[in-house]
Amino acid sequence: MKPIQLPLGVRLRDDATFANFYPGANAAALGYVERLCSPQAGWSDELIYLWGPAGVGRSHLLQAACLWLQQRGESAVYLPLGEVAEYGTALLDDLEQSELVCLDDLDAVAGDPDWEEALFHLFNRLRDGGRRLLLAANSAPRELPVQLADLKSRLSLSLVFMLQSLSDEDKLRALQLRASRRGLNLPDDVGRFILTRGSRNMNALFDLLDQLDQASLQAQRKLTIPFLKETLGW
Repeated sequence: MKPIQLPLGVRLRDDATFANFYPGANAAALGYVERLCSPQAGWSDELIYLWGPAGVGRSHLLQAACLWLQQRGESAVYLPLGEVAEYGTALLDDLEQSELVCLDDLDAVAGDPDWEEALFHLFNRLRDGGRRLLLAANSAPRELPVQLADLKSRLSLSLVFMLQSLSDEDKLRALQLRASRRGLNLPDDVGRFILTRGSRNMNALFDLLDQLDQASLQAQRKLTIPFLKETLGW
């Protein structure tokens, strides 16, 4: 089955892979999401719900799951509801054709009667078809302002993981992992300098690493503290 075309220009990040995800305290969540992507998995195995604040890797794991299946020639779809909700619930039509559906930012539509009804019916279609569902939001299922009792019941069936923020040491290792995948060497002292001066949010840190990667290529220079000061004005 060919991958379903992602709607509205939504695209997966090429670097959002399982290999690029530094788990820290989230190794269990990573393991279960990887298991959900196995050929034998289905609704009866796991309906997984990830939650936590921005920057802990929710979107990364959802996109990595989609990429994993698509690279095997299976169909998977990723919908960031916070970005696409304005286009209406018709986005959920026929998603049960996909082997895996990843719905991000569930909190963006919780409390909306039309969306809750549409999600409930999608969940049923996915379950009946033995498809897989991976959800993410900024809060636990019981804390979402869901009004539809049937949808609350469906969410209660999920295996829930709260994703933990990385420690400073884990952030350093995550940056070094991402750098190594780009062919960059990020020494400990340079990484710690970034953590001291840069954002605490991993998404922002990875964006900064992208910027440094481009600057390093253009200048043909290694990542050093003087180079960072010169490039970033720190």
